[in-house]
Amino acid sequence: MSSKPSQFVWYELMTTDVAAAEAFYAKAVGWKTCDSGMPGMKYTLLSAGDYTVGGVMALDADAIAGGARPGWGGYVGVADVDAAAVQLKASGGQVMHGPADIPGVGRFAAVTDPHGAAFYLFKGNAGEMPAAPAAGTPGTVGWHELHAGDGAAALAFYAAQFGWTKDTAVDMGPMGVYQLFAAGGEAIGGMMTKTADMPAPCWLYYFNVDRADVAVDRVTGAGGKVLMGPHEVPGGSWIVQCQDPQGAMFAVVAPQR
Repeated sequence: MSSKPSQFVWYELMTTDVAAAEAFYAKAVGWKTCDSGMPGMKYTLLSAGDYTVGGVMALDADAIAGGARPGWGGYVGVADVDAAAVQLKASGGQVMHGPADIPGVGRFAAVTDPHGAAFYLFKGNAGEMPAAPAAGTPGTVGWHELHAGDGAAALAFYAAQFGWTKDTAVDMGPMGVYQLFAAGGEAIGGMMTKTADMPAPCWLYYFNVDRADVAVDRVTGAGGKVLMGPHEVPGGSWIVQCQDPQGAMFAVVAPQR
């Protein structure tokens, strides 16, 4: 287990239409977009004010032919990507790509947990990532939710990999237990055994917005779909689960309906 819990440090949308995704999220979430200037490829940066949240890049033809679909991925910061990848594989996870260098940026590996939920390991060249804005700042990521193959087993796996710890558990009746987890402070997300209608284990990322109803209008007005919500959750926040026009799932969380 890590002596210092690992944190999510970056979020990336892989999509079939970068220009359409840029326009959609600018309207739905309020992000500013700009080209990263990376040589040899188009990589769009997404920012909330002066804080850069993540990026967007195109799925290539080979990935699409292999079954890849638009989706969001989270990058977990680690001290040593190669060592973390070895540990993850020994614990039943899979390394799908890498470890490899991103020239001028850092080193990463695309991985899955033992039940197939995908994410990334990452170590930047610049050392510590910039401090994030205050919790709840619109446009930043407010929650990380794992729809796991097995909730209890998933928590044990991620705890061993990243030092994450149990927080509050919420009994959802027939849907099972929703287990909150922390990374050295307050809870940053929750894990649950996925429901039957969820096709496969996956991570779902929640973006902070001011009001849930306004977010619904923006999402649908920009061509996206609302899959669930607005729904009030313990603590008083409101959530909406959505799908963008290219099919990538995401969610929003707001302090008010």
